[in-house]
Amino acid sequence: EVPLVESGGGLVQAGGSLRLSCAASGFTFDDYVIGWFRQAPGKEREGVSCISSSDGSTYYADSVKGRFTISSDNAKNTVYLQMNSLKPEDTGVYYCAAGALLPRLWQFQSEYDYWGQGTQVTVSS
Repeated sequence: EVPLVESGGGLVQAGGSLRLSCAASGFTFDDYVIGWFRQAPGKEREGVSCISSSDGSTYYADSVKGRFTISSDNAKNTVYLQMNSLKPEDTGVYYCAAGALLPRLWQFQSEYDYWGQGTQVTVSS
């Protein structure tokens, strides 16, 4: 059983929007930090955003601030990433991850316990 499943990726034109979902199965998000990461072709995976399920605090990479919004629905055990004003450089495979870590350490990928299989986002110019 895959613990995290991402959905919502696709092909969109620059300036468009997509909403990604990350659903957990087999565990609840209580006391977890849920992070979104992305990997562009030929590049290392990088942190995009995270949300703490315990206090709702959020963090964003500078490259997406003001354009992306992370939110959670604890009743549905799902985290969302609303992506607006998309740019071609946002293209990549987007992964969600869950871990019992301090939110300020959200960009350290080794701190996460569960990972999804990823969803492709392609932004055309």
